[in-house]
Amino acid sequence: MNENVNCVNWTSAEVTMVTTTETPAGCVKRTLENITDTGNYGSISPVLQKYETGLLLILGFGGISIILALLYRLVRRRVYRDVNNVDTAFDAGGRVSTSLTAVTVASQFLWPGDILQSSTITIKSGISGPLWYTVGAAVNIALFPIVSVYLKTRAPGAKTYLQIMYARYGKKAHVIFVALALLVNFCVISTLIVAGVATIQSYTVDASDEFCGLGTTFYVSYFNAVLIFTILVALNVKILYQPDSAIVGVGSIPEIYERIQCLIAPEGNEDRSYFSFRSENGLVWAFMGLCVTASLTYCDQAAWQSRIAAKPLQGVLGFIIASYIWFAIPISISTSAGLAYLSMATGNSSNILSPADVDAGLVTPFMAEQLLGEAGSVLIVTMVAMTLMSTGSGEVMAVSSIIVYDIYQIYINPFRKNHDMSQCILCRKPHANVDNNSGTDVCTCPSAITCKECTSDEDAEEGSDTWAANDKQFRCRYHGLYRQYQLRMLDYKSWCILWVTIAIIPIGLCVIASGVDLNWVMLNGFIVTLPCFPPVVLAIFWSRTSRAGVISGALCGIVCGVSAALSVASTYEGGLGNFLENTVQNNAVMAGAGTSIASSFLVCFFVSLFTNNIRSSADADREWTKLRDIDNPLHPWSQLYAEDIPGLKPGEKPSVEKLERVFSKARIAAYVGGVGTLTLFVAVVPGTMLSFHVLTLAQFEVWTHVLQIFCFSMAAIVVIVAPVEEVLQIARRFRQNRKEQRRAALEQHSYDMKETDT
Repeated sequence: MNENVNCVNWTSAEVTMVTTTETPAGCVKRTLENITDTGNYGSISPVLQKYETGLLLILGFGGISIILALLYRLVRRRVYRDVNNVDTAFDAGGRVSTSLTAVTVASQFLWPGDILQSSTITIKSGISGPLWYTVGAAVNIALFPIVSVYLKTRAPGAKTYLQIMYARYGKKAHVIFVALALLVNFCVISTLIVAGVATIQSYTVDASDEFCGLGTTFYVSYFNAVLIFTILVALNVKILYQPDSAIVGVGSIPEIYERIQCLIAPEGNEDRSYFSFRSENGLVWAFMGLCVTASLTYCDQAAWQSRIAAKPLQGVLGFIIASYIWFAIPISISTSAGLAYLSMATGNSSNILSPADVDAGLVTPFMAEQLLGEAGSVLIVTMVAMTLMSTGSGEVMAVSSIIVYDIYQIYINPFRKNHDMSQCILCRKPHANVDNNSGTDVCTCPSAITCKECTSDEDAEEGSDTWAANDKQFRCRYHGLYRQYQLRMLDYKSWCILWVTIAIIPIGLCVIASGVDLNWVMLNGFIVTLPCFPPVVLAIFWSRTSRAGVISGALCGIVCGVSAALSVASTYEGGLGNFLENTVQNNAVMAGAGTSIASSFLVCFFVSLFTNNIRSSADADREWTKLRDIDNPLHPWSQLYAEDIPGLKPGEKPSVEKLERVFSKARIAAYVGGVGTLTLFVAVVPGTMLSFHVLTLAQFEVWTHVLQIFCFSMAAIVVIVAPVEEVLQIARRFRQNRKEQRRAALEQHSYDMKETDT
């Protein structure tokens, strides 16, 4: 390694002499565009026949998914004794463990785009890109527990965040946010399809678009995370720790460093180096990552679905751990695969993909095939397919829950038409206030938990599973009709999930026919979904948020954001006539995203400030009571917290203040964990790396080793801790069930003895 060596610096316009730091002697410096201009592109060789990919998707993942589904159902029915109803179908009984929540959240947040597009970011920005992209994304994942713990204590019975919008603001606002929520799901599903099709087509001989749309709906989050970390570890070892590798350009950190030093990084990087964290493009990616994940984290029902499935403390800890697990994956794979791609490209232009393939996110699949051969191709297809299945299944459940709870149950076939959330859905009388149970006009319906007639109906229901829902007659005068309605909802839920799954295929074909690539979908999809974010968060935190505020904020955000993006895009060569290319320019995307979220927040805040009806603390309490009244009378949310609130009577709803006191530990954990994670990801790590200019070889080695240690540690949590905690939790519940059985047997024996003596 020689310092201050003059190198020939070839650019597309001129030849100049430059002075660089730690550049290998005799290095001919070129930009990546110089190499690309040769037109001698590399490509991914298809290694799988159609039937092989089909068998891999259907028999492999389908079989695994069916086995896992049967095992999960067996555990829930035999050990946890969950009743098969609409609510448990969407919230898994509300008792998911911390580590399983963390793995599931991380797995479902891990789009194929994070695996594929993150390497593209490295190509375009150097090592700064992956760091800043993951920093921006991790901010929202780390802060989400603070928001979610308020939702869980203020609206513990809500199954979708849209139910909050309906309870507080009525049907007009609800319809708008249902449309926005479905738009978020559409953007996510579009990204999944585009990424999946690009990868599977690149590896499968003559794979059509229709063929590639099939296997995106199985739920295998845990095994997906395990497989991703396994492949990630294999790639990192092959790229960084095999100096005897036969592939030129990879195998050791020093070789990669020296070869990339011969490349001129894009403009905006300090000293035009790929090894600098001081990068304008990197900061752009940080902003984009922040905006993308804000939309996904707070506006995608799939994120709330995972949060709702756990109790407050377990959900908070699970999401915080998930932020670390997620952070480890894209930054590790993009740094190793992206830099290895650049290193290989310096020696041979056939080791480089066309710009279109790079934008399609094919850098990671290309490197896997180059480094691991046919086995690498199969592994990447497997990883992407399982990511599609995990994230896709979360989206299917999210869309289905919106259709069931927010469309069918409210607008198509409600139990009570024009139902007021302040009234009991059974008798239509106002809910009894916890502070004032006197008065004759309030609801006096008994709790389904203590209702003797309901006990008889439940016994009859368990013994007649083959009856059609419409044929079942229940005797309970209070809950019978609603129980029959819930059975119809259960049947509808199953069909809804099926049809949503099937609908993905034609949606995918339309997206593919539009010609958009992964880069375009990821950068533009969130501009129209971001305006949903400020009103939703304000609705959970601020009692003064009004109906006019959330509606005007969301609509103004969309209009202003899209207008700003199109206005800036029109200034580039070709204008809007070159739509797909100009609308993904950095300035256009940043203008659209920044304008949409800023205008949405400002309009929502100021309109709410002048149109709200909150005049006292009593008014604020009544506003939050609307959320507390979101409940299913057959499966009241208070039952889930009976063990956490001593002395809670069956059917009694604790006040918001009591819930906040009981779950104060969860709130403290959310603030401490969220702020701590935010400090680490936004201040400590970036601040440390920004203190360096262009990394030396020694500094680059330290950074790379830190990433690998962090990645391997998260892999251990996923592979070891999650199943161990789940097994221990099941064993604990099994022992508890055995104790209850023995106690019941002793009580029955004592009763029989007394009867005999009598």
